[in-house]
Amino acid sequence: MSDSRAPETSLPLAFDGRPLAGWLGRHRRALILAGLTLVAYTAALNRVQALLWAVAALFLATLAAGVVWPHWLVRRLAAERSGPVRAAEGEPLQLTVTVHNRGLLPRFMVELVDRLPFVGAAAGAPLAEVVLGQVAWVPGGGTRQFSVTLQAEKRGLYQLGPVGLASSFPLGLAEARQGRNAGLTSLVIYPRIFPIVALPLRGTPTLIHRGALQLPEGAGSSEFCGLREYRRGDNPRHIHWPSSARNAELMVREFEPLASASLCLVLDCQAASELGRGRDSSFEVAVRIAASLARYATGNGLPVRLLGAGRQPLEIGAGCGELHFQEMLDALAVVAADGDTPYAQVLEQAAAALTPGETVISFHNEPAVPGGGQATLGALAQLRQRGAHLLALRFIPESFTGATAWGSDGLTGGLMELGARVLPVRRGDDLLALFNP
Repeated sequence: MSDSRAPETSLPLAFDGRPLAGWLGRHRRALILAGLTLVAYTAALNRVQALLWAVAALFLATLAAGVVWPHWLVRRLAAERSGPVRAAEGEPLQLTVTVHNRGLLPRFMVELVDRLPFVGAAAGAPLAEVVLGQVAWVPGGGTRQFSVTLQAEKRGLYQLGPVGLASSFPLGLAEARQGRNAGLTSLVIYPRIFPIVALPLRGTPTLIHRGALQLPEGAGSSEFCGLREYRRGDNPRHIHWPSSARNAELMVREFEPLASASLCLVLDCQAASELGRGRDSSFEVAVRIAASLARYATGNGLPVRLLGAGRQPLEIGAGCGELHFQEMLDALAVVAADGDTPYAQVLEQAAAALTPGETVISFHNEPAVPGGGQATLGALAQLRQRGAHLLALRFIPESFTGATAWGSDGLTGGLMELGARVLPVRRGDDLLALFNP
């Protein structure tokens, strides 16, 4: 039985942004046949011959069937897309499409097309439309359902649809289309996360400092600082027995707090700083690294905060735990390199709320030129003076752009002079191997 509810409003399917060009492309054969029909009728009027009138009538009947029938086929049809609202970058994504026939008569040979911006996004060129499949027959008042598996190519927030119904059956002269923006309309793709076993940082707490064995109060790293008298609550494992025997009282080893167990991730969201395009651009790699570092920190009970300055300010305070990680992951899924705030200014913002001994992880895309990045180095020096420890991820520009490097890299040299641990990142690097040597 036909559904008595009014059909949904049809939406024009012009995925390429050129409605007229799209319409002409779908009706090219019909327009050619219309021209031939006009020529045939003109000839029949000028020459009274039965054959010319028959040819003209045949052309007209063919034109009517080839144009009207496809429009009738997609009329009273509705399509609905369903699937997950969240996915992980690079993972398979299954979408289910249901076609409802709200008419009394069956429909044949209907094609499902959709606007899915994440398809082709890995190469930086999203496809205008994606053919999901074809339904050969839908009974009157019935439904047909099928699934299609695609890859979640690139992280981001995507607006999907409208899912479209198209048919050029039976003659292929013209294609009729209509869209239905029903069902799943948005999709969040999270950045891909790779596991990190231990951060390559001087003074980063090891397993003994994360609770497996308790250190004396004030211990923040494994660097030995000195001896002091035993206090109630100190771990007996840190008693220094030779000194205790000489002094006739218990003495324990004390450790210098070279680094606190906290991280600060500072992204460079300037549009001018992004190198390359698509999923392998420097900014996309930086986001994957930031998400993995956040996973490492929250998974080990280390407070972590996140800063960036795009069109939408990115500022998440220090915290730990699964809820905090999910908040950071949600932000990293949609952050974009679309800002104009200098990176040095964002680093100064990080310095304003710095915890002494905090490890600041910076991301650098500046060109490799002598004397480059002076403003950035000045902001990092300010962080260093306030007691921060630095891990600098240096994205090698020529590997992302294909350009030739000229001269020495002044920024890398300046980072090393500040005592930062510099980790070079190149396009195509295995990040898992890079962070877990």
